[in-house]
Amino acid sequence: MRMEELNWMDVEAYLRGDDRIMLVIGSCEQHGYLSLLTDIKVPLALADAASQQTGVLVAPPLNFGNSPYFLKYPGTINLRASTLMDVLEDMVTSLYGHGFRRILVLNGHGGNSAAGTRLRELTNQLPEMKLAWYEWWHATSVTEVGMRHGLRSYHANWSENFPFTRVSELPEGEKLAPQFKGVLNAVQTRSTYGDGVFGGAYQADDAIMQEVFDAAVKDVLFELEF
Repeated sequence: MRMEELNWMDVEAYLRGDDRIMLVIGSCEQHGYLSLLTDIKVPLALADAASQQTGVLVAPPLNFGNSPYFLKYPGTINLRASTLMDVLEDMVTSLYGHGFRRILVLNGHGGNSAAGTRLRELTNQLPEMKLAWYEWWHATSVTEVGMRHGLRSYHANWSENFPFTRVSELPEGEKLAPQFKGVLNAVQTRSTYGDGVFGGAYQADDAIMQEVFDAAVKDVLFELEF
């Protein structure tokens, strides 16, 4: 159940029975041959799947994140780290003010991870709030799926290639992960990674992707138990 499908009176009624909500954050950035909104599509699909089983409300997603290194790839929209933290804090504070006390943040983008630190600090100011932060691609359950099938996860490779993130045909085979030293700026990132895929297999069988998705949904259901 998504908040966009409700009016304010519906939300008020929901809060009389449940104070949980899922907040999806991600990015609008290059993902090689996949959707620019891959980092939103995946956690939002997880949230929807978990909501169908639990009835927990899903807040409107934050479609933009911190992706300065991809700014030479057209379509990438970047929020400065400070802006992201401020926006996310304001969103959580607003939800708390309405009565939501258990907030699960489903983060789909590695560049947003630092914002989790800001929210942990916020829990000291909002002592009644219980916060959980989940990043599906880092989950042990998900990495174990790749290991079972001899697949290694990289940005924009097979691991994010779900049926709902595909927007074009993908190459066959694998890409050798580039080697580099130091921190790359946007120009260097484009030069180093070319098509935007960081390495590894471009594709995996849909049955494997379903294993990944099911493992992550199970994690989300566990997190919702707070």
